[in-house]
Amino acid sequence: MSITYGYARVSTESQSLDRQLVAMREFGVSESKLYLDKLSGKDFLRPSYQRLMKKLKPGDTLVIKSIDRLGRDYCEILEQWRIITKEKHAAIVVLDIPLLDTRQKERDLTGTFIADLVLQILSYVAQSEREAIRQRQAEGIAAAKARGIKFGREPMERPAMLGEVVAAWERCEISAREAARRLNIHHKTFLEWVKT
Repeated sequence: MSITYGYARVSTESQSLDRQLVAMREFGVSESKLYLDKLSGKDFLRPSYQRLMKKLKPGDTLVIKSIDRLGRDYCEILEQWRIITKEKHAAIVVLDIPLLDTRQKERDLTGTFIADLVLQILSYVAQSEREAIRQRQAEGIAAAKARGIKFGREPMERPAMLGEVVAAWERCEISAREAARRLNIHHKTFLEWVKT
């Protein structure tokens, strides 16, 4: 018996999968057959996606909202598409692009060519967007640094009693862990402070 699976992905924990899940439910994908990841689309090493690929059998259907939810790497999207449709003999339905529905077995050569062309264009667009995001992020960070904005945590203020604790540690009267405990810091922080 063939099974219809749904795959939804967002890049970060703070993003919502709701829009994709509504579309999957409307298509008829059952809750128990939904696979969700909150990870970047830069590669396919995502836990839920990997579990889904192990479940996918010939005759099954994979439903995704849009091609960029599958991934954002041009070559990898094309490779995964090939694996799903040619090796696993499963179908793919891209809800946002009805042309990308491999369940339509009656397609002629022209229809298949057009679908393949659309897939390649959309995969290229997905990767281009990923690269543009990375470029905009790098430009934003560079501009912020140029304005004097510092990234990361502020350095911890060193306690007044640091000198005497370091001296005790240097005389081997206490361990680095004991020194850190006395200063109420992590022992690795203590060792970093000693180096500087």
